[in-house]
Amino acid sequence: MRKDIEFNAEGVVLRGWLYLPEGPQTPVPTVVMAHGFSGVKEQYLDDFAEVFAKSGLATLVFDNRNFGASEGEPRQEIDPIQQVRDYRHAITFAGTLPEVDRERIGVWGTSFSGGHALMVGGIDRRVKCVVSQVPTISGPLAGLRRVRPDLVPSVLAAFDKDREARFLGAPPTMIPVVAEDPAAPCALPGLDSWRFFAASRDRAPGWRNEITLRSGEMAREYEPGAWVSRISPTPVLMIVAAHDTLTPTDLILEAFERALAPKKLELLDGGHFVPYVEKFDQASAAARDWFVEHLTSDGGRVSQR
Repeated sequence: MRKDIEFNAEGVVLRGWLYLPEGPQTPVPTVVMAHGFSGVKEQYLDDFAEVFAKSGLATLVFDNRNFGASEGEPRQEIDPIQQVRDYRHAITFAGTLPEVDRERIGVWGTSFSGGHALMVGGIDRRVKCVVSQVPTISGPLAGLRRVRPDLVPSVLAAFDKDREARFLGAPPTMIPVVAEDPAAPCALPGLDSWRFFAASRDRAPGWRNEITLRSGEMAREYEPGAWVSRISPTPVLMIVAAHDTLTPTDLILEAFERALAPKKLELLDGGHFVPYVEKFDQASAAARDWFVEHLTSDGGRVSQR
């Protein structure tokens, strides 16, 4: 069962869905989740939530502020630290719902929000289980992998020019998220990125192929990998694509080595976007099993209180 929800995140209303398992509506373990860089909930998060609900878990799915059904200005701007705080607002909201067992809440994130899940897991002890799928580990290092070294000075100059224009009252500069032409400037270069967002357009007509240039600047300030050693004793699962160039595989594997037990690694064959479609069954089952193992009181069957 799915119902619409909304909650106040300190002045901004965030909207999404609450998935509930079938059966008696006693307080149940719950997963809080949001999408990655520019993504909206309709881009396959409903598929993951349905898998979790079938295993007896409630799932709270929400759009990040400034995106999709959620409020927030400027539209299409990604502030990673604010998005981390919004995860924590979502956890607080979930704890007020009669269907939710507030002592058994987990977080799931993917790509950019995979980094959020790591950071929230390291900060917020209300979180009892973490799943981080193809996560951002280091914004600066990932950014350097995506931009040719000779082009970095012009990128930094564009950030400075936009900052000066905003100081004088101009609106934020906008850039495409993805581009079909490999040579065209965009936030997430590469044909894999273009194909994923183009293929999901029908199921997510509210997604827009633009973000503020400032979003890219803030992404370069974001270091969620610094939190991985602080997640323990909360259990963490990292789902990694073996040939990921967008959130580089080697950075994720290095971060996994820094994480402390309990931890688990699930390796998918393919690139950054395979967890959503091609390897969805493997990725969703790994996350489901990890949540069931660590959020249920009997290692597999949700308790009915």
